[in-house]
Amino acid sequence: MASPRLETFCCPNRDAATQLVMTFQPEVFCGVCIGSASASMLLSILQLLPKTGQSARKMPKASSSSTILLLISACDILGCLGIIFRSTVWLGFPSFVANISVVNGTDMWPAAFCVGSAMWIQLLYSAGFWWLFCYAVDSYLVVRRSAGLSTIVLYHMMTWGLAILLCVEGIAMLYYPSVSSCENGLEHAIPHYVTTYAPLLLVLVANPILFRRTVTAVASLLKGRQGIYTENERRLGTEIQIRFFKIMLVFIICWSSNIINESLLFYLETQPDINENPLKNVRNAALITWIIMGILNPMQGFLFTLAFYGWTGWRLDLKWQKREIPWESMSTSAVAENAYPSPGGSSVNFQSNTHDSKKTATATNHHTDEALSMLSEAILECMTSPKCSKHTGPPEI
Repeated sequence: MASPRLETFCCPNRDAATQLVMTFQPEVFCGVCIGSASASMLLSILQLLPKTGQSARKMPKASSSSTILLLISACDILGCLGIIFRSTVWLGFPSFVANISVVNGTDMWPAAFCVGSAMWIQLLYSAGFWWLFCYAVDSYLVVRRSAGLSTIVLYHMMTWGLAILLCVEGIAMLYYPSVSSCENGLEHAIPHYVTTYAPLLLVLVANPILFRRTVTAVASLLKGRQGIYTENERRLGTEIQIRFFKIMLVFIICWSSNIINESLLFYLETQPDINENPLKNVRNAALITWIIMGILNPMQGFLFTLAFYGWTGWRLDLKWQKREIPWESMSTSAVAENAYPSPGGSSVNFQSNTHDSKKTATATNHHTDEALSMLSEAILECMTSPKCSKHTGPPEI
């Protein structure tokens, strides 16, 4: 799981609330983290691998949006790897971990492992938050025709720069002047918690707004092409809206427990004695959400692949050949043709609409989900298609 409490575990003089969750069934908690992270990592990799039955046609040029989605999945997979490594050491070498709580100037390896593994997990999940924010920004800019592959360099600079800056700043403030003196006063802890939760709260607040504006802009764009809003355009807009809803639903499910848990622990920290009987329900709620965090935080990676690509199946294609990978198997040109009739004449339009009706009737939900898995690829393809070239200006929001 990913929590700023991981870094405070490394402090010998940790606060009572952190000590409460740290000493609550550590074997069970580490086992839950290992199981959840392992399942999420393996299923995420399975989702991303090419599957049999996919057409062996030339791989299209990836858009910035498809690259961002892959980077989000990569951050989640590497974050799960860090959780597995940390929890395994915590379970397998209890004597090694026990030295973290002892101020020992001669043996720095336990503290180095504690700080290093916690920073690894925080950095990758923080980068995943920033990439998710970039995805929302990119989706909106694509509709406004202000984004492309060139902007991915700016996204890299912003994401990794801010993630590293906030992580290093928070850790430096927490452990200043040394690990043995951290958590001595809120002036050390508060900046660390702020830098950890800032990108998470940014996604919770900004992404729904950007997604909503993007959906509105897509509707305006589709209407502006031919001056009408047919069933095909309505279906495309609905699928895009559902995709954004899935992304935010997964994010809220996986991280709302962190906000609740941190609020409960912070409340306990303000109490003179957290072991008082009136605080029993608060302690129990904090411990329950602590275990829930160990389950849901690592599962974000797999749940995101479901939101991004749908279920891609079990049948792997292990043959080495240049195939169109699952997350880029969009028939965006077909979507554009279906959404915008050919200007060649009524007979061509009739044949196209007839073909579209047959295709829609026989397509499964999975294929529809796959065909619309990338917003920016669909819109970019439409923008570059001659059949969508009638409308030259950006959509008004």
